[in-house]
Amino acid sequence: MSADNIQFFYHDGFRLAFQEEGQGEPVLLIHGFASSVYVNWVAPGWFRTLVDAGYRVIAIDNRGHGNTDKSYDPAVYMPELMADDAAALLRHLGVGKAHVMGYSMGARISAFMALRVSQMVHTAIFGGLGIGMVTGAGNWETVAEALQVEDPATIVDPRGLMFRKFADNTKSDRKALAACVVTSKKELMADEVRRITRPVLVAVGAKDTIAGEPQPLAALLPRGEILVIPDRDHMLAVGDKVYKKGVLEFLGRYPICQA
Repeated sequence: MSADNIQFFYHDGFRLAFQEEGQGEPVLLIHGFASSVYVNWVAPGWFRTLVDAGYRVIAIDNRGHGNTDKSYDPAVYMPELMADDAAALLRHLGVGKAHVMGYSMGARISAFMALRVSQMVHTAIFGGLGIGMVTGAGNWETVAEALQVEDPATIVDPRGLMFRKFADNTKSDRKALAACVVTSKKELMADEVRRITRPVLVAVGAKDTIAGEPQPLAALLPRGEILVIPDRDHMLAVGDKVYKKGVLEFLGRYPICQA
């Protein structure tokens, strides 16, 4: 995958970037905060893994991220709005139903998508987000502050420093990310999670201190399943081979063609 593969469509005033590859049942990938299609899905080998397994892979750069338009207005980064972007991409491509996998913020967006356009979501995979989807996942104001300071050496909050380094490494628009980070963390109510009736795999690293435990979230989901990724934290779980194997097995149990 390269820059030559980037395509664009328009929705809700944004020029949104996406990439696709392969043929077969569609899998929509939604990346996490401060990431992008390339960082979250191409570089860790997800495109190759899924294409080789016979899937059509579609991945979106969320608003404020990657090659998509940026905004400095926090109000535009509500997860339901980004879920609508993802659904609009499927419509743009003529896809009526897909498997949907999100990581971290992308998992939250996937959950909102499963609530708002349930007919388009065949299965969902919530990577890097457990019960924090409902209870919250800590203080993100410190991350917003860390993204905006001039000198990262002055950052004392560990989470803020981690995401500042990540944003700098990915050469992201830090002002856009600061606008995004708090509003994009809107929590779901437990009753909303119970309304997600599609099969859902909750996949969280065993050493992930951000996501929250996967078991309580899976217990709320009518068809929830759990995948614990051994010895991985929030950042390192993304490309893990156990994660990939578990996802392929999960997708194989719920083919769209038999729906």
